[in-house]
Amino acid sequence: MNGSAMVRTGPIRYATAERFARPRAVAAQDTRPSSGEICPQLPSRLDAVMGPPLDSRPQGEDCLNLSVVTPARDAGARPVMVWFHGGGFSSGAGIRDWYDGGALAAQGDVVVVAVNYRLGALGYLCLDGVSEGNLGLYDQLEALRWVGTHIAGYGGDPGNVTVFGQSAGGLSIRMLMEVPEARGLFHRAILQSAPLAITARPRPEALALGRAFAGFLADDPHTAGLPAILEAQRKTAVAHRERTGSTLEPPFNPVGEPGPFDGDARGLDVMYGWNADDMTAFPGEGDDAEELTRRTYEEPLGEVGAQLTRAGARAHTYRLDWRPVGSAFGATHCVELPLLLGTRNAWRGSPMLGDAAWEDVDTLGRTLRTAWSGFARTGTPGPAAAPLRLRPGH
Repeated sequence: MNGSAMVRTGPIRYATAERFARPRAVAAQDTRPSSGEICPQLPSRLDAVMGPPLDSRPQGEDCLNLSVVTPARDAGARPVMVWFHGGGFSSGAGIRDWYDGGALAAQGDVVVVAVNYRLGALGYLCLDGVSEGNLGLYDQLEALRWVGTHIAGYGGDPGNVTVFGQSAGGLSIRMLMEVPEARGLFHRAILQSAPLAITARPRPEALALGRAFAGFLADDPHTAGLPAILEAQRKTAVAHRERTGSTLEPPFNPVGEPGPFDGDARGLDVMYGWNADDMTAFPGEGDDAEELTRRTYEEPLGEVGAQLTRAGARAHTYRLDWRPVGSAFGATHCVELPLLLGTRNAWRGSPMLGDAAWEDVDTLGRTLRTAWSGFARTGTPGPAAAPLRLRPGH
């Protein structure tokens, strides 16, 4: 079965939201077609690594849309895999061609759902009298509720849902693990290259950044035009980078007290991992990419894996050592994405793929897609060969 034979549905509007308000599920009587919009955003800082997206999507605030790829709309009750994209909480969209789930759905006989959520100030501004923060996280929660209600109609099993996310998407999953309303909405979780040290920031810091954003905005945030919102967002990012010296830490991200996992993880299967050279994607952080990757990804992920295991989860870990021929970036941040999702056309010319032939990308992709879909089906990824290294977690 190949990816092109899949049933693709979407974009589908899963929720609506007023600016700076929590999302609301789409009412049953609301049969309007989806806008197909993605959250308003500036170009990604990772365009130099991934390449700019090759598909053009309208940007707008009616952006709470998702897509579904399934082998068949039948009673198959297949494992469901819900994708939360990365992009530093400021760029990206689940419905982009990069995240087409056709190959994964076909190979693993799973249903793949890819989700848009609000980004930047629209999703994560924390400012008294304007926005409580974490709206993008509430969007993801609403998408998971949509899956629970509707996915059986797409050949999926709402009782076997795996959330998987890369970078900011993985950080989102880490937050959702401790959101009481999310309990029961997913049963397994895959965290890909999640830089856990920047999962969330304390509310006082988030409020200070919110005030800085408001200072860059001449108008009321509730009524300001989108270009003005994005420009104030850009200025906030520049000021934040100058203050912190970090090219990794975004100015807008979830609000919370970052700390060890202290929830109940009984019954949860978790797989977490990183790419051997993740930090080559972030020039300016330092010269020793190996040491930076160890400190930023390997060690914090190992710590949270141990915490989750103590809380009752079953954990597995991976490391991807794939260094595409002709790439200056090595096994960099995002390099696993074309192995799991997207198409030859979507990833055409991506700098991080170097001179790798798509046939080689697809061959290695089969290894990852087998591991990921096997984990979604059973909670165990199964064996894998180099350059993908799998082992039981703590």
